[in-house]
Parts: sequence; structure tokens; C-alpha cells
Amino acid sequence: MPKLTSVTKILPATFLALAFSFANATEIEIDQKAMLKDKLNTVQGFSSSFTQNVVDADGNVLQNSSGTLAVKRPNLIYWETKAPDETLVVSDGETLWFYNPFVEQVSAFNISNAVTNTPILLLSGLNDEAWQDYSVAKVTENEFRITSLNEDAQVKTLHLVFSGNDLIKFTVTDATGQLSHFNLADVVSTPLPKDSMFKFTLPEGVDFDDQR
Repeated sequence: MPKLTSVTKILPATFLALAFSFANATEIEIDQKAMLKDKLNTVQGFSSSFTQNVVDADGNVLQNSSGTLAVKRPNLIYWETKAPDETLVVSDGETLWFYNPFVEQVSAFNISNAVTNTPILLLSGLNDEAWQDYSVAKVTENEFRITSLNEDAQVKTLHLVFSGNDLIKFTVTDATGQLSHFNLADVVSTPLPKDSMFKFTLPEGVDFDDQR
């Protein structure tokens, strides 16, 4: 019977250690995702103003803007950029509407398909199936990083910063390395935004691109 080499003896133990390490890492990631979901569930909605700073991969400032953001569970989003260019994103719970008044165009997407490139929808209480496409890492006590597992996603990461249970800042990183920093101000969670805020009416005369 041939003798076992030291390498042969080590391999099973190595594979066992690697398997345990992978299982432990997966368990930690699941725990961190659960922690973030619990934090988001604590606040059923909020409204705020925001300032946005867009920076390219080389650190060059591309744009500064401001607007209004409102979130309400389940699945309601109102995101209006007022300056320098006006745009509006509204989720009514089933459809995500993108409205650009300058080009007079509205695009509509099924909310389940839109989350890949609009991960902020995760804040509004999407179901567990949507979360399966993302990993979550707890960066600090008040910071979480959401990373897309879809290689084709235009948005790669969403970095969230909280003060207590209130979201005060988030950063979106796209596939080109461009960063969009959002700083929230005047955050109000009581009373919750009214449901009427999340109703979108198609303006007359616009080009309508229905992708649902």
C-alpha cells in the first residue's frame, strides 16, 4: 500500500477548512443583509431634500444638482431633480416611471425589472427575491454597501450611510466607475408621505416608451 504523502494528507484538511470558511462567510453575509433589511423595515417611509454631486472615475466633478426624495413602503418612490436639469422618477408600486420634461419623454418599466439599474428601490421594501441579486456588507456601525451580483447591471454598488435609523447619505457607483453622491437634508419620517405623491399621470404630448 503506497504511503500517503504530506500533501495528500493536507489536502482533505485544506478543503474542509476552505469549505468551512466559505460557509462562514456566506452566513456572515446573510446576517449583514438581514441587519440592513431590519434597519430599513424600522422606518416605513420618509421625505427629504437632497443635493447630488456626480464625479467621474478620475475624480472630476461632472455635475451638481438638487431635488426632493420620498420613500414609502411598500415599493413607493418619488425622486425629483429640480436643478439644473429637471427629471422625475416615480414608482407607484407596480410601474417605475422616468420623466424627462426637457426631451418630453416618459419611459415606463415593470418595477421587478427596474431594480437592477435602480437599486434605490430596495429601500422601499422590495421582496426577498429582489434581494437575492445583491450582496450586503456592513462597512461600519452606520454604513452598508449593497453590491449587484448581475454583471450586466449599470449600477454596481449602493453605499448607504445612516444616522440611527434615518438614511442621511448614499453613493451610487455605475459600471463606468462614475460616483453619484447624495446628501439628504430635512429628513422627515413622521408623518409619512401621502400616497398621492406616488401617483404618476402621463403628460399630454410626450413621447411614451412603454417597456413593461
